[in-house]
Amino acid sequence: MEQDAFKPYQQDKAEKRVKEIKGFYVHVFIYLVTNLVWIMILLYYNQMSSYTQYGFWGMGYGQVAMAVFWGVGILSHWFLVFGKNISFSKKWENRKIKELLDKENQKWE
Repeated sequence: MEQDAFKPYQQDKAEKRVKEIKGFYVHVFIYLVTNLVWIMILLYYNQMSSYTQYGFWGMGYGQVAMAVFWGVGILSHWFLVFGKNISFSKKWENRKIKELLDKENQKWE
């Protein structure tokens, strides 16, 4: 009976988690598309030579700076979505040992 009382809470929590994960993947997709389009524009207008002429950062800190700083933002977003579950506690170690033993036992069956 008590489990039924927690179902709406669990449902809301699961929906929120899915939205967080989806938001991260959308962020990564937009990052990749934007950078690919920007590179194609630079190639089309033959502006990639500016990287050799002006150094690694290119003209006006263009493409590379955008990719680097946006990449830092994506890394931060990843940590907010997935990082809170990173834990190498004793509980994690025991779960991992059990998982590896189960895989090993399946090989011998």
